[in-house]
Amino acid sequence: MPLFLSSQPADARWGDNALLSTGNEGMTVHAATLVSIQRAARRIDGQGIKKVRLAGEGWDLENSWAFWQGFRGPKGQRSIEWADLEQTDREELDRRLTIIDWVRDTINLPAEDLGPEALARRAVDLLCQYGGEHVTYRITKGDDLREQNYAGLHIVGRGSERPPVLLVLDYNPSGDESAPVYACLVGKGITFDTGGYSLKQSAFMDSMKSDMGGAATVTGALALAAARGLTQRVKLYLCCADNMVSGNAFKLGDIIHYRNGKTVEVMNTDAEGRLVLADGLIDASEQQPQLLIDCATLTGAAKTALGNDYHALFSFDDALATDLLASAGQEQEPFWRLPLAEFHRSQLPSNFADLNNVAGPSYTAGASTAAAFLSHFVQNYRQGWLHIDCSATYRKGAVDQWSAGATGLGVRTLANLLLSKAQ
Repeated sequence: MPLFLSSQPADARWGDNALLSTGNEGMTVHAATLVSIQRAARRIDGQGIKKVRLAGEGWDLENSWAFWQGFRGPKGQRSIEWADLEQTDREELDRRLTIIDWVRDTINLPAEDLGPEALARRAVDLLCQYGGEHVTYRITKGDDLREQNYAGLHIVGRGSERPPVLLVLDYNPSGDESAPVYACLVGKGITFDTGGYSLKQSAFMDSMKSDMGGAATVTGALALAAARGLTQRVKLYLCCADNMVSGNAFKLGDIIHYRNGKTVEVMNTDAEGRLVLADGLIDASEQQPQLLIDCATLTGAAKTALGNDYHALFSFDDALATDLLASAGQEQEPFWRLPLAEFHRSQLPSNFADLNNVAGPSYTAGASTAAAFLSHFVQNYRQGWLHIDCSATYRKGAVDQWSAGATGLGVRTLANLLLSKAQ
C-alpha cells in the first residue's frame, strides 16, 4: 500500500479532521504533527494493513519514526518500505529500529520466557553487538549474592525458583582499565512481581511481566549511545529478580542490612523494586561517576500522577534535571519532573531500623518518598543523580497513539543525555 504524507486537511467527504484519505494512487496521511502521524499509523494498522510503502515527499527521519511507533504492534508481522533518507538519517533510523524495538520486544516477553538470568544475558548480547571488545561483564546470582552481601537483591529474589541476578557491565571504549567512570546506569529488573506476601490483585498483577522495564530502558539507552559514538566509560547495573510467594520468600517485619550500613525494615513486600535498586546504587556510587541515573517502574503513585503519558523525573540537582528535560525535548519524548525535597528523606520512619521501605501513614507522596528512599543509597545524592520512575513504559491496552504493550520511551532521551554531557 503506497502511503503519502500531506500537511493539508483531507477533503470534507472524509469527515472533519480526518487523518486518512484514499485515492487511486494509495492512501494519504493528513497530519501536521508527529503525534497525528503516529495516530494515523495506529488507524492503518487497525484496518488490517500490515505492509506499506512510504511514498512522495515529507517522510523524513522523525516522520518515518513516528509512523513506525504507531504502526508497530505486539502481534503479527509488519513491514515498511522506507522513503529515501540521507545516509546519516537512515543509519539513525536503523539504530532505533534495532535497539528500541529490542527494548519493546524484551518488555513484552512473558515472564515464563524471561527470568532474571535471561534478562541479564539478553542485555549482554545487545551491548556486545554495539560495544564489541569494549564490553566486559560479570553476572552474580543466587547464593553468591548473599555471600557478597547484596542483601536487598538476594532477599527479594530468594522466594523464586529462578535465582536473582546482578549484571555489572563495563563499557570502556578507551581500553584503559584505569579510566574514570563517566556515568553509571542502574535498572530495576523485576521479571515478575506478584507483590510477595503483600499480594497484588489480579488486575494489578496481569502486567507485571513489564516490571523489568527500567532495566530494559537503561540497557537500550547505553546501546543507542554507543551506536551514536559514545567515547566515555559507562557502567551498567541490572538488578534482576522475581518477587514471588513461597516458603522462602521475604516477609513483613524482616530487616535488611545493606553494605553501606543502612538497615531497612520491610513493611510492604510489594515495594521491592527500591530494595533491589539499593544494591545497585551502592555499587554505582562507589565509582564516583559524573552521572548516576536509575530507571525503574517503581510506583503506582507516579502513574496516578502522570498516567502512561510521561516518565516521572526526580532529582536534587536542578541543573542536571534541566539538562534531562532539554534532552527529552530534543528527542521529543515525554518527561515530567515531580517533587523531591530533603524532608521526603525523613518520611520513612521505622521502629526497628534506619528506614522503612514504605512511607509512614501520614506521608502520602508515594513517588517522592520512594525516590527519597533511593537517595539514602547514593553517596552524593544532591549532585549528579537522576531517578526516573518509568510511568510511560507500558500500556495494558491500545490507545489511539500506541498499541498495547511496551513503548520504548526514554531510550533516546537517556542516550542523548549521555552524549551531550560527555562533550
